[in-house]
Amino acid sequence: MGIAKQTATVAGTGNRKVKSEMYINIKHQSSVKLQRFEGNPIISPNPANVWENFVTTNPGACYDSETGVVNLLYRAAGNDTKHIIRFGRAISTDGYHFKRFDKPVFSPSVDGLDGGCIEDPRIVKMGQYYYITYATRAYPPGEYWLHNGNCYKNPDCAQEFPLCIRENHTTTHLVITKDFESFIRAGILTDPMVDDRDVILFPEKIDGKFYMLHRPMDWCGKEYGTDHPAMWISSAKDMLAFKQSNLLAKATFPWELKIGGNTPPIKTKAGWLTLYHAVGQDKHYRLGAMLLDLKDPTKVNYRTRDWIFQPETDYETKGCYFGGGVVFPCGKVIIDDKLFVYYGGADMYVGLATCKVNDLIDYLLGCPANESE
Repeated sequence: MGIAKQTATVAGTGNRKVKSEMYINIKHQSSVKLQRFEGNPIISPNPANVWENFVTTNPGACYDSETGVVNLLYRAAGNDTKHIIRFGRAISTDGYHFKRFDKPVFSPSVDGLDGGCIEDPRIVKMGQYYYITYATRAYPPGEYWLHNGNCYKNPDCAQEFPLCIRENHTTTHLVITKDFESFIRAGILTDPMVDDRDVILFPEKIDGKFYMLHRPMDWCGKEYGTDHPAMWISSAKDMLAFKQSNLLAKATFPWELKIGGNTPPIKTKAGWLTLYHAVGQDKHYRLGAMLLDLKDPTKVNYRTRDWIFQPETDYETKGCYFGGGVVFPCGKVIIDDKLFVYYGGADMYVGLATCKVNDLIDYLLGCPANESE
């Protein structure tokens, strides 16, 4: 597949030039793996704060190149049976070492569809504002790790209640902020009739439209073109008006079964750099990467054939996740040509893994998506 012609300085591909819509003189990488930071986990449950003394995980991230500050919003919960989930905040000036805030910066609403929990933030910046997508439930999920992953459902719901309240399934909301101190709850992004999460906005309009990745849990079967939950993409003129979607990618390789998007795409010369997770037959979460077409992000031009990261350490295999092992990033940033991937470990910790951006892109360029189908 072709690559959009661009010669401006954008993250990735170093000094390579574009010619006849193809990159030339690219050193092929047989495999690229993310490398764990030796100081992991960078955030762990804090016994001193009741709101985060049990879980700190799945961080969204953004980097301000002018101030040199990385902001993390992470999913936090205390040791309570309801398992109320909030967002904690941490900041860093080097990308590795973080200072945490003592109080949550964003919490479930008092009486909305996000009144039960808020989790898995994905952050993009457009202009002066940060736009954050986050997964929600009407009621707290309860101690799901004790019940094979099943979340709490309110037994007092009437049959006439809306489905998302009766089932306490996931919807995804949008919140807007300038400073991570005051927030605008903009509303629901996904269809409340569908259990839908892993919702990620692109950081800019493409041909006058907003684009969004998402993973509808029940869109499986012949009519959907996939046997298992997969990655879908939607576009709209307004952020709260995503109506129709196209299947973007589904499980393809032996290590994949259910897949979903992880982090907001980053614009590079080679395409929109996108990380995704795949849950395999062993229920372990592993990470892959894609390059989506710059002009038409509904096209996957390149996709890693092998996983680039998998759970291996105690803080990735021992925690609240009931399946055995999980690495789950919600944010990535580029600092000095290095990719910083901030991920949740075992639904309990925050870890950091890195690689050189150009190494990952070079590897991807050796993996045309049409050769994987």
